[in-house]
Order: sequence, then C-alpha cells, then structure tokens
Amino acid sequence: MPGTDDVEVVVFDVLGTMVDESGGLRAALHEALPASVDGASVERMLTVWQEHVEREQRRIGEGVRAYANSEVIDREAAERVAECAGLSDPAAIGQLARASQRLKPWPDSVAGLARLAGRFPVLGLSHAAPGALLRLNAYAGLRWHQALSGEEVRAYKPAPEVYRLAIEAAGCPAERVLMVAAHAWDLRGAQAAGMRTAYVRRPVGDPPRSTDTFDREVQSLEELAAALKVA
Repeated sequence: MPGTDDVEVVVFDVLGTMVDESGGLRAALHEALPASVDGASVERMLTVWQEHVEREQRRIGEGVRAYANSEVIDREAAERVAECAGLSDPAAIGQLARASQRLKPWPDSVAGLARLAGRFPVLGLSHAAPGALLRLNAYAGLRWHQALSGEEVRAYKPAPEVYRLAIEAAGCPAERVLMVAAHAWDLRGAQAAGMRTAYVRRPVGDPPRSTDTFDREVQSLEELAAALKVA
C-alpha cells in the first residue's frame, strides 16, 4: 500500500461502499408495498429495481440511450416495481422513487470517514444526481470535503471521464489519488485512469477476482486508516 507521503487525496464511492444501498431499497419496498406481500416477493421487486438501474446505466455507457440522471432512472425503477406489484398510489410511488436518498451508513462509515478526513482531503464520487447526493449525505451523516456527481460529466462509472472528474478536483497526479470502493468493477475503472485503489469489503458488492491487483484489500475503514497511518 502506498504510504501517506504518496497519497494526497482519498476518493470514495458512495452507494454500497459508504451506505447500505440494497438494505435501504429493501426497507423502502417493505414500506411501499402492501403488508400482505411476503419477503420473497420483496426480494423479487428489489431485483426488478436493481436490474433496471444497471441495464439503463449500461445502455447510457454504450451510447444506446441519451444520458439520464439517477433521479430519472430511479423514478423509472419505482414505476416498474409498482407495475409489477400492482401499486397505484402516486404518493407511495413517489416516496419509493426517492428511496436512494434515504440509505443508512455502514457501521464504520461516519467515524471512518471523519478519521480519514482529519488527515486527507476526502471526496465522494457517486452515480447519484447532485440533489439526490446532497440529501443522501445529509441523511447518512456523511461529511465530505467535496461530493462529486457523475452528472457533472453526464456519465456513469466506469466511464473514464467520471474518474477524471475526481482527479481534476483533487488537483494532484492520479497516482497520488486513492479510490476506495466495495465494487471491484469500480476500482478497475479507477486503475485504468491511473488512480491507486483500495477495496473495502461490505456485505454486498462486487468482490475482487483472482486476477485483480488492487493496492489494498481491507475489511473496514478503520483498517484502511491504519494502513494509511492515520492517527
């Protein structure tokens, strides 16, 4: 792992890495859907949501669809779930569409971020639209020196322009910027942009392959802070 003399800025993925995205969406579905809907049905609806988001972000990345921000895609996902589940209340559908703005942090996220922020400039780098990211950060208690949205470059990770956005904001060479994520695909994109990488394990996410060579794999943000010699 590069030492503190090498890393100048730490950049974090947000959804899944700092907040429990799947758990928050699951809770929102339980709240929105009728009480008679069982757990297995909720899991199916969660899959419908996630597959829609992933597919539309991929289509945008492939140039098949014009850019649409996360709030638009989340609204589409909520409407697709509502159609599948027979949910017709506009207020409930609207509340469900905003579920990604109400995600709880992982147990170590707030304290770990604060600890690292005492030593490094810390940036959030997210798919979330600026307004959604603002509300999510407030809800989860995440305090960044700067929070960046891929909407600024009208792209979703792993598009290289999203990582360049963070590198430009950091104001230092890419090899002095550490990208932290629970998604190996995200870290591969960061590597391709020349950034250092740290995989943090979460209950959900995309674990590294045997062929991945990230600078560090850690179990928590406390372990990452220790590796970076943060007091």
